[in-house]
Amino acid sequence: MDIRHASGAPLDAGAELTVVAVCGDPKKDASFKALDRATGGLLGRAAVQERFAGKPGQMIHVHAQLDGKPARIAAVGAGERSALKLGQLRDLAAHAAHLGRNAGVTSVCFAPPTLAPRQLDRALQYVAEGAALGLYRFDKYRGSDGRKPNTVKELVICTGGKPARGKPPRASKTALDRARIIAEAVSRARDYVNEPAAVMTPTRLGEIARELAKGNPSLSVKVLGPKECDKLGMGMFLAVGRGSDEEPRLIHMTYTPKRKPRRKIALVGKGVTFDSGGYSIKPSQAMEDMKIDMSGAAAVVSAIAAIAELGCPHEVHAIAACCENLVSGRAYKLGDVLTAMDGTTVEINNTDAEGRLTLGDAITYARTKAGVDEVLDFATLTGACVVALGPYIAGVMSNDEALVARWMQAAEVAGEEMWRLPLQERLRDQLKSPIADMRNTGERYGGAITAGLFLKHFAKDTPWVHVDLAGPASVSSDHGATPKGGTGFGVASIVEYVTG
Repeated sequence: MDIRHASGAPLDAGAELTVVAVCGDPKKDASFKALDRATGGLLGRAAVQERFAGKPGQMIHVHAQLDGKPARIAAVGAGERSALKLGQLRDLAAHAAHLGRNAGVTSVCFAPPTLAPRQLDRALQYVAEGAALGLYRFDKYRGSDGRKPNTVKELVICTGGKPARGKPPRASKTALDRARIIAEAVSRARDYVNEPAAVMTPTRLGEIARELAKGNPSLSVKVLGPKECDKLGMGMFLAVGRGSDEEPRLIHMTYTPKRKPRRKIALVGKGVTFDSGGYSIKPSQAMEDMKIDMSGAAAVVSAIAAIAELGCPHEVHAIAACCENLVSGRAYKLGDVLTAMDGTTVEINNTDAEGRLTLGDAITYARTKAGVDEVLDFATLTGACVVALGPYIAGVMSNDEALVARWMQAAEVAGEEMWRLPLQERLRDQLKSPIADMRNTGERYGGAITAGLFLKHFAKDTPWVHVDLAGPASVSSDHGATPKGGTGFGVASIVEYVTG
């Protein structure tokens, strides 16, 4: 889809469908009133008949004759202007793109709410991202009858004002280019998560990392197999993958800037490509969607490719510990004592708490082998976090106030919802073991926090942030710019944090 920016009246864009976002009372919205005048009051009458008040989720759609030509015009509610956040523009733009696809048109003009000039570039970025991501579909395994073709080939983002002459401002082009790169990265992550586990194996993820690095001299890749990981002493990571015929892979992608890096940043992703729970086996319904348990790996692998394309002043390492957690005669068992890469011994009291084991060794690898200044990890780690925060918000824990403040600011700008949780040290007693340095799970209550405390042990004194994205990594129904399935959550925040 070609996305471009235009000023002037929305109808002047000549699109087959014109969509305007309305904040609150349409009688007070300048863009709505202008379209109403152009349609001879048709849009206003429709608003009265449909009780359209510019509330989120509301929409009206009319067919008109303008200068003897048929025109489709729609208005979508954006809610009160005082409550509107820039990130919400993604969902509004996705709604406009959906209307265009459902109508079978090839071109759509979308007019977002009028914003301050300083917000324009960000607004353009979010609108373009939302339109592209709203049209995302994972339908490669459906027959032709089950696929809904996308007819929309052009989106014009109209921001009003006087019509511009000549080329659009460079800042606008930069914003749209950034949107394209981020939308492609999020879509890649969605693809990886949505693929069946039989396809998206640890080996395949390693191949993908190499494919992403091809042709980009700033991006290098190492993929470590079981023998290399064994030499490093990664006893926790290897134990989790031991029950599967699929060999584990530790993926290490490195972005190197042209000049001396300001900081060295590690992005660590949980890459359990299928999680049966091991001998602490999950019930069938809970296991059904466990191909998504590599969402953290999908996020960091996709994000670093976008970072390499955008460029940044930091050295960035994406490290993904990828394996399957299955049951077999070789699988690790309850009561086993594992030795981590840093020498810590861990008693296993739940084989379904495997993500923290893989991440613990990956965090140690990032600290000691990549020599980074800070570590951020991303994982579908605990159901407890979903219980605490619901399905749309990620939980964040950290051992460093300055780092977590920068991260939360980036997430807010990127429009991904996150909430900081406390690392309550009193809960550390739950991880005590009578026969080893620690055990891998605590009690039922505070489960997300004890998982964070487990990971903190391996971060040592290195500034570290943990993002538990168990809730927002996938959704059960379409919502705005996020179709059902894998969401690619985390990618936008990572890119914003590193390059913003």
